Amino acid sequence: MTDQPVPGVVPFRPAVPAVPLASVQGTLALDLEPRREPPLAAVIPIDATTQRGIEHWAQRYAQAAVEIVGGDRPVTQLLRWSSREVYEDLQRRALLVARAGRYVPGSGRVQPVRPRVLGVHSCFVSRDVVEISSHVRYGERSRALAARFERVQGLWRCTALEFA
Repeated sequence: MTDQPVPGVVPFRPAVPAVPLASVQGTLALDLEPRREPPLAAVIPIDATTQRGIEHWAQRYAQAAVEIVGGDRPVTQLLRWSSREVYEDLQRRALLVARAGRYVPGSGRVQPVRPRVLGVHSCFVSRDVVEISSHVRYGERSRALAARFERVQGLWRCTALEFA
């Protein structure tokens, strides 16, 4: 057979990209180029005693938060130390998990696998703002919990909480 053109049939030609490929692609738009400038948040040095103190307190807060979501504690236990948004989100999460497991949230049920906060790392953005990351263990599985605490009238209050 020869490659003779057939009348009325357009020959196949591979498409050529109209624009060059960028380093940011896909639905998540991940930028794969290395960062050349410093991070936006200014990190300040804090003495070790203050840092250990806030990390210990944040670990207790994180432990209570995962137990609330799991149904072991009532959400009211963190009312004083949570902003309205964080409190409402904890309430919503506890309700969703309770509905899925067919139990009443905060009823003191004992989870088959108890969550444990294994470690907390802190980053002070200012003297009155600290962001923490926590390693939470559920049996053989690990999760992450990130939080932002702001000191308001001498009291640390969680203003953002993210489960991952």
